[in-house]
Amino acid sequence: MSNPSRRLFLKKGALLSMATALPNLISAQEIDQLTQIGNDAVILFQGDSITDGNRTRDNDWNHVMGHGYAYLIASRLWFDHPEKHFHFLNRGISGNRVTDLTERWQKDTIDLKPNILSILIGLNDITQFLAGDASYDAGNYEAGYHALIKQTKEQLSNVQFVICAPFILPGAHVSKNFDLWQAEVTKRQLIAKKLAEEFGAIFIDFQEQFNQALTKAPADYWIWDGIHPMPAGHELMARHWIKEVNKHIKLG
Repeated sequence: MSNPSRRLFLKKGALLSMATALPNLISAQEIDQLTQIGNDAVILFQGDSITDGNRTRDNDWNHVMGHGYAYLIASRLWFDHPEKHFHFLNRGISGNRVTDLTERWQKDTIDLKPNILSILIGLNDITQFLAGDASYDAGNYEAGYHALIKQTKEQLSNVQFVICAPFILPGAHVSKNFDLWQAEVTKRQLIAKKLAEEFGAIFIDFQEQFNQALTKAPADYWIWDGIHPMPAGHELMARHWIKEVNKHIKLG
């Protein structure tokens, strides 16, 4: 884990194998401008139940990455690039809010020393806010989230953040107050984008992808209750995550 090749580094002139595995994600002219991730890189996923994916808390590699988008991303990149010796970690916990991340951040993030840190958080904050707890409003979400990223950047100066915006579609969990849900989700999507811009993070807009997917199938085909993705929804997330990250980093 202490191998210095885990650090992100610039490498000129080499075409990446990912361009072959996932064509049309990036032009040849752009490749030389990207940062390549070194061997033995730690790629950490943080968040709530969507990231958790019912993962185990032991060393059972049949389940340790969960059964969602984080698992799909890891399985694909592990398969495509065995020579990179990637270390994928999932520390999503169902029900978590920004305040919960704060409580466990040192152990579950800083101490793991990720090279790439992907975060998806916000829907449980909204649940709490709509239930009447004003301390989970968008302002406190932003302040707490900003503090986490700032703390991480101060202690892990080379970390590459991937900030994923929360998302919803109409469904049982949100339909009763869908307009309120949509308004609160939009606020946090804008906050996520703002934080990504401030800290040089890769920003992942899942909402736009799910909105476009509605032209192919109804909402419950992609997200069964308005919040938690179906298998096809997790696949959508995994493909989009790899595509967007691959625009900025040579993953292979």
